[in-house]
Amino acid sequence: MNEIRSLVPAVIGILVRRGADFAAAEDAVQDALVEAVRVWPDDPPRDPKGWLVTVAWRRFVDATRADAARRRREDVIDAEPPPGPASATDDTLRLYFLCAHPSLTPSSAVALTLRAVGGLTTRQIAAAYLVPEATMAQRISRAKRTVAGVRFDQPGDVATVLRVLYLVFNEGYSGDVDLAAEAIRLTRQLAAVSGHPEVSGLLALMLLHHARHASRTAPDGGLVPLAEQDRGRWDTAMIAEGVEILQAALARDRLGEFQAQAAIAALHADAPTAAETDWIQILEWYDELVRLTDSPVVLLNRAVALGEADGPHAGLAALAELDPSLPRHTAAAAYLHERAGDPATAARLYAEAARKATNLAERDHLTRQAARLNTR
Repeated sequence: MNEIRSLVPAVIGILVRRGADFAAAEDAVQDALVEAVRVWPDDPPRDPKGWLVTVAWRRFVDATRADAARRRREDVIDAEPPPGPASATDDTLRLYFLCAHPSLTPSSAVALTLRAVGGLTTRQIAAAYLVPEATMAQRISRAKRTVAGVRFDQPGDVATVLRVLYLVFNEGYSGDVDLAAEAIRLTRQLAAVSGHPEVSGLLALMLLHHARHASRTAPDGGLVPLAEQDRGRWDTAMIAEGVEILQAALARDRLGEFQAQAAIAALHADAPTAAETDWIQILEWYDELVRLTDSPVVLLNRAVALGEADGPHAGLAALAELDPSLPRHTAAAAYLHERAGDPATAARLYAEAARKATNLAERDHLTRQAARLNTR
């Protein structure tokens, strides 16, 4: 199925170039995908992309004929090209930019990207985000109306596209679609056509994070912190691929935030044990991230890294300069106080952080940390 879905951007692009508007082209391609799933197992085509183009164009023509109000419908119908090899023009990059248009909300951009570029059905996307199918259908329809007037040749912002893909990745797994794996697939696809080092940086970051997936949760479903994970369960082949992709991106000397984040993840992956983590280098990469983004969240993570590199009191001093309302600020303070030898304060802060947590697994983990210190 992934092979079929990987053809979606090119097929939509061909239909748009033939005169279909984006929304109609996307609907027609979805219909063609359903037909492909039904027919291909017993009768695989010699030219899969050409088959999808032909079927999708016919679906578009049928829809056009049924819409008596559509202008120039007879001209569109008469313009159907003869069967033959599909155009080699690759509109994947343009389609990414269209789906991550700045006029869309992040949730709408993610849904539209999964549907138009990823080839997922509305039902699959709804299941992944734990919302009713009707709700997701409305969200996708609104997104398509929003970008309906955007020309296909308008330049896009790669940073916006990457943030949308990172949002998909961070959703993890739900329903019958592994969104982390889907985000990696889509980012690979984008890397193949863009040549941008930050796309490679994001792909490397995803691979390095996903390589630890099997060790992140305990048998009871609880979170396992990075320092306590069984590194023997990490996917070493995925780590090696991520490092190789990152090194090639860094060699181009166009550093971006995803490359810097991937470099930090690579240093964690390279350490045989948590105690052997190179916190000095990690702190240097956080300094680069601060320079690139000036993000409060990055400053918070830097404070923790400083606490590991120079001692917990240095980390607490850096943390004290940040807004205490930042997400995970209290949890970071609890961790550093524990390392500084103040278990009473740490237990109190872990309990406070648990009350603030919005994620159930994180809340349970912080509650257990507080209980652990309180029973000493």
